[in-house]
Amino acid sequence: MATGDQNDILTRLRALLPPTWFGDDHPFVTAILTACAQALTWCYSLYVYAQLQTRISTATDGWLDIIAYDFFGNNLQRASGQSDDIFRNAIKINILRERGTRKAINDILFDLTGKTPIIFEPQRPADTGSYGGPAIGYGVAGGYGSLLIPYQAFVTAFRPTGSGIPYVAGYGSTPSGYSTPSRGEYASQSMITGSITDAQVYEAVAAVKMEGTIVWVRLQ
Repeated sequence: MATGDQNDILTRLRALLPPTWFGDDHPFVTAILTACAQALTWCYSLYVYAQLQTRISTATDGWLDIIAYDFFGNNLQRASGQSDDIFRNAIKINILRERGTRKAINDILFDLTGKTPIIFEPQRPADTGSYGGPAIGYGVAGGYGSLLIPYQAFVTAFRPTGSGIPYVAGYGSTPSGYSTPSRGEYASQSMITGSITDAQVYEAVAAVKMEGTIVWVRLQ
């Protein structure tokens, strides 16, 4: 018997009745109390569920999506088939995420794709290199800098290596065929892993870049 289940509430209701009113066994009273206990059990489960939704660490289902919208608007949305635990972790990371810096762009793209992006700022000597200095070599390191394009950066982001649906072959491929023994099966979007859209990459950069700057993003 657990707190709030039907037996627990039934026991509590019986304890409220004067012991001399109905005796030890009265089927009609038991039936009425059982019906009340069943309704109160549903109310208690609703209370427990509502209590969970008041904290990010315990919220579930659509309430997590509402929490994300409250903090980020449309800048952080649950991916198709994404579980509550993964989405909850993304919310926590983004609430305290560094913003407005070069490192912020590097970190969010690495978290999203699993690959470190290439960031080039035309006014940053550490990126362009300098004559007679280190980090420069035609076709090897460095790049053409310019003072004519201030507050801009060029970012090369790399698409993640998606694994599709592990261990399941594609329709009509050699190991998979309709009505033949194979590793093929009916699949859904929720089974796809490693899927990040180009739009999500652009939105991630826009969410952390410094206002008033321009970041050009190239996907490879």
